[in-house]
Amino acid sequence: MSEQPTPSAPAPPNPGNPATDDASIKRLVRDIPDWPQPGVTFRDITPLLNDPAVFRATVDAVVRRFADRPVERVLGVEARGFIFAAPVAYALGAGFVPVRKPGKLPWQIEQEEYALEYGTDLLEIHTDAIHTGEEVVIVDDVLATGGTAAATVRLVERLGGRVRGLAFVVEIAPLGGRDRLAGHDVLTLATYT
Repeated sequence: MSEQPTPSAPAPPNPGNPATDDASIKRLVRDIPDWPQPGVTFRDITPLLNDPAVFRATVDAVVRRFADRPVERVLGVEARGFIFAAPVAYALGAGFVPVRKPGKLPWQIEQEEYALEYGTDLLEIHTDAIHTGEEVVIVDDVLATGGTAAATVRLVERLGGRVRGLAFVVEIAPLGGRDRLAGHDVLTLATYT
């Protein structure tokens, strides 16, 4: 069994590229208070997606982080994780695997329950999406409590894959999601403290 890298501190992967620094990303993330329920502030990344330079730089930053590692699969977590994971997989020459909410996958699935900051949910993946020993990177838009990411890690490991790292556009640090991913290499491009 190979040794997992120690988690890295949240920082821009390329300080020389102003399009992926903390302030540039936050400038394009819209805060929506009390959604999906009172007391929750939703971080909406759709304005970032609408800025071609920052969207490109965001994908490129994730690709740079993992370009020197063997990666066979890039997993995107429904739904906004798909947006970033698919171009990352393409750039790395890896397969793209969607991790879906219940009832969306048409074949045999593996399933994992997880907790959100505002409830619980389930994730599903096709049983043949990852093969034993394959190197995997998990990509999503936001790291909050870490429940979704930790559940995805468990799915990968149950199918015999090895998580080489996780990447998020935004991290909401006070919710402690990074702690649930201890022992894994975690990349975040912008951090809310």
